[in-house]
Amino acid sequence: MGSIPEKQPLDAVIAIKPNNPRRVAELSEKIGALGPVFSAEDNDCRLNLLKQARSLVQALETPRETMIKQCWAQPAVTFVIATGIESGLFDYMAKTPGPKTVGKLAAILNFDPDVLARGYPYIVGGCWPTFGNFPSYLKKNNWRIAKDPRKGPMQDVIGEDSNFFQHMMTNYPAGEFQNHMAGYRQGRASWMDPDFYPVVDRLVRGADASPDAAFLVDIGGSIGHDLDEFCRKHPTAPGRHILQDLSHVLSQITKIDPKIERMAYDFHTEQPITGARAYYMHSVLHDWTDEVGRSILARVTAAMRPGYSKLLINENVLPPTDANWQTTALDMMMLTLFASRERTEAQWRQLLEPAGLKIVNIWSNGEGVESLIECELA
Repeated sequence: MGSIPEKQPLDAVIAIKPNNPRRVAELSEKIGALGPVFSAEDNDCRLNLLKQARSLVQALETPRETMIKQCWAQPAVTFVIATGIESGLFDYMAKTPGPKTVGKLAAILNFDPDVLARGYPYIVGGCWPTFGNFPSYLKKNNWRIAKDPRKGPMQDVIGEDSNFFQHMMTNYPAGEFQNHMAGYRQGRASWMDPDFYPVVDRLVRGADASPDAAFLVDIGGSIGHDLDEFCRKHPTAPGRHILQDLSHVLSQITKIDPKIERMAYDFHTEQPITGARAYYMHSVLHDWTDEVGRSILARVTAAMRPGYSKLLINENVLPPTDANWQTTALDMMMLTLFASRERTEAQWRQLLEPAGLKIVNIWSNGEGVESLIECELA
């Protein structure tokens, strides 16, 4: 019996390549031949066409997309369906055919219209315990999410008011979440690339080139994967590059560009770096309600220099309709784990403008890819 080979590092590029590109032409041809002769009365024909269609989807999907579908999307569908049954939504819609607005349904069912608007377009267009408990949580809370994030769906499951990060730190191995976030980034278009955001024109040009000037401050930057990538892609960018996160997170860094300064910092407290060219937050604000988010932003705006500093927010910007399934799945995770959300452009403006910020531009690069929201002081 042979020994098990040692684990070898895999090239991350496999995560973003189609599972079986060689079969795409063959499967497309089979579907093209079956489509014209399809009959709803011929069950064998229907099943064969369905089989080929599923095989084509599987061949076209990347391993990353398959993982997200299985871990995020499918569990979320289950809890949304269960909630629809418990609340009487499906029963009402079956008895009253025709289109209905979210506002009308929410009023008839006494249901939080925001939760309804987010959950059910997900059906048409790690979290298992929280997902499974979600219908029960809503039912006993009169079909509403508590405004206090300490009383959200996750807290109802774990029986305490710890937030997600406190719970992770207490109950899971150190570094597990940071590794997840590093993997989450792989295979996605990066805002640092020239065809996404013009770094030189928007940030480097006009920046203070003195070595002591803060150029880029990565707030809540975990173990530095984003800032390390920035230094690799823009090695001539001037000034200081500062990575901020809690000390126990920074202690997990094993390798990072030596020019990056590590600074232990809690973004709920006063920002110690003032007048930087850019403050950067990636997947931070979607973890928090608008009330907490504005408090976090107040710490940033107090440190920004008018007419010079920018705030760069790297997050999803949901379209008002026909949102990508990956982002709506993530929105359901934010709802259940954080009592928070992924945001539309209008919702980003509702968050940012009262905090004293204006959106200069929203830079996007394809469906399902996080945008870069460029902000300045209003």
